[in-house]
Amino acid sequence: MSSPDLRDWLRQVDELGQLKIIEGADWNLEIGALTEMFCLQSESRPCLLFDRIKDCQPGWRLVTNSLATLERSAMVLNMPLGVPYAQVEQEWRRRVKGLRPLPAHTLTEGPVLENVAHGDDINLTRFPAAIWHEGDGGRYLGTASMVVTRDPDSGQVNVGTYRMMIQDRDKVGLYIAPGQHGRLHRDKYHERGERMPVVAVFGAHPQLFVAASLPLPLGLNEYEWAGAVRGEPVEVISGPVTGLPIPADAEIAIEGYVEPGKVLSEGPFGEYTGYYASAVRDETYIQVEALYHRNQPIVLGSSPMRPPGEYYYVQNTIRQAVILDALEAAGVPDVKAVAHLPGSCLGVLVVSIKQRYAGHAKQAAMVAGHTRQAGQFCRYVVVVDEDIDVHNEDEVLWAIWTRSDPARSADVVRDCWSQPLDPRLTPEQRETRDYTHSRMIIDATRPFHWRDRFPKVVGTSPELKEKVRDRWGALFGG
Repeated sequence: MSSPDLRDWLRQVDELGQLKIIEGADWNLEIGALTEMFCLQSESRPCLLFDRIKDCQPGWRLVTNSLATLERSAMVLNMPLGVPYAQVEQEWRRRVKGLRPLPAHTLTEGPVLENVAHGDDINLTRFPAAIWHEGDGGRYLGTASMVVTRDPDSGQVNVGTYRMMIQDRDKVGLYIAPGQHGRLHRDKYHERGERMPVVAVFGAHPQLFVAASLPLPLGLNEYEWAGAVRGEPVEVISGPVTGLPIPADAEIAIEGYVEPGKVLSEGPFGEYTGYYASAVRDETYIQVEALYHRNQPIVLGSSPMRPPGEYYYVQNTIRQAVILDALEAAGVPDVKAVAHLPGSCLGVLVVSIKQRYAGHAKQAAMVAGHTRQAGQFCRYVVVVDEDIDVHNEDEVLWAIWTRSDPARSADVVRDCWSQPLDPRLTPEQRETRDYTHSRMIIDATRPFHWRDRFPKVVGTSPELKEKVRDRWGALFGG
């Protein structure tokens, strides 16, 4: 049985009634605008399939907003559909504890080899790459891309997601932020004066895109993680040029090299923080030596935009499970839930606990905020009591307002890990490459020493709500 590919995914989305086909859109800004408007302003948030794109062959398509609903995010994680988000989170945490990496299965051929180009026949500009935002510096083919590299010391393969701007028919930019695994590989090659072999994929099952975009631990192969989630190996071919693994059913893939010392102007590009955090600058690029694509290829795109964007459900589900496990491993008891607030991207992490001792809230905040999965942009860690829904921004703000005091309940941790895309870095920090920021911890729990005397909450109890719903459920549509 072959692994599911992007085309299988689109058929499943269509069966859910969540696929919208748009014909005739312009790659210059229109596709980006439509993607943003449907993601942030439409209640249904459909997956968009663009066809008959300006200047492109009919049938050469572009997909956006693939992960913008809970149902589609659950599909990626192989989770049940039609259940509340909290249940998806709980089921994922249970399942992820039993996941075991499943090695990829290497084939000798695959659909990605239906069309092969070398030399003068390579032309990346034929594919539907968009100018996503009005301030972008070029056409970005790589937004939901997968970049495959290998550690020159250990031989470990990594698959990451990095932005990639078309520079020429056979050149594509490769911006990798400091600290990312692909950047570590590149630095090792270049310190030796060697070029880095690279594979880039511009259309694959969204599950592989999710794997590539996760901060997985060093040594954990993203293909093996995806195989464990889907319950069968990812099928790959060995790249004829680099030997790096390419998904056998990828829509578009390239092989090439990143040469030391060779750079081109790149950017700017509107990022998932909702800002242009970097201007035009010199960055490395891939010199493409081979291009592969399927008949009527489909580019998988993901336009960064102001949060929550399209990633919230899937990213938060995965990250919260790892953060909860880290808290458990550190011996922090009675942690009930964690979540990044939707409007903050990764900037505000909320942890709910059932307080057991003085200092419990501070302990939970310190451990959670320093996990890799909390993110480089985690600026605030808020700890709340167990009666607060960590996904509900109104409840979290209410807890901050009523249960914390600015002079007594907040602490600041300095010199925390950040990266160049942080919009709050000062001009001086950018010049000196000081990619750090501060993190505030807010204890929005009832003060431990007098929590029993804290004013009683006004509201209907869960028990009474259930009785009323049993009698008057028809009023609520159930």
